Amino acid sequence: MHVIIGARFAKWGLGLFIFGVFLTFGIIAHYCAGARWPNGQLFMQSITLWWACPWTLSVAAVQAGGLGMVAIGLTLMLAARLSPIRPVAASSTALWLCIVGLLGVFAVGYPGYFVFDAIWPSYYYSPVAAGKNAWLLGQALFIAIYFAGLVIAFKDARRALSLATQTEARARGG
Repeated sequence: MHVIIGARFAKWGLGLFIFGVFLTFGIIAHYCAGARWPNGQLFMQSITLWWACPWTLSVAAVQAGGLGMVAIGLTLMLAARLSPIRPVAASSTALWLCIVGLLGVFAVGYPGYFVFDAIWPSYYYSPVAAGKNAWLLGQALFIAIYFAGLVIAFKDARRALSLATQTEARARGG
């Protein structure tokens, strides 16, 4: 079962990473077309925080999260080869938490930008704290969901690998 869940983690992780690479074209288009709203002085002072494009955070989260899923997936597949135990059902839950978390970050951070901009016009480029905070907290919520899934999968893989190590030590007589 670890092999199947691990392979699904790796498959989804690679897919989400590639999706993140694809999303980068939106950032490039944003740089080519320029900002939708005039850039205020406050925005220009905090340019390093915002990187001048509203989608940078969600794209980075999807790409890094995808790679994290690949790493967990490969670890679960290794655990399946080495461990004498069956995985707990938490790995399947962890997979879906990771998927929902990364797709949610994308939904809020990328297309959601336009929804928030319709509610709070120019919130990204001017000091509209309510809009920025709501938008960022939405992304943070989904990053937290992803992180919860990653922690569950990590604990499952760690447990299986620890038992594999103990079993190997007993087999060697130590």
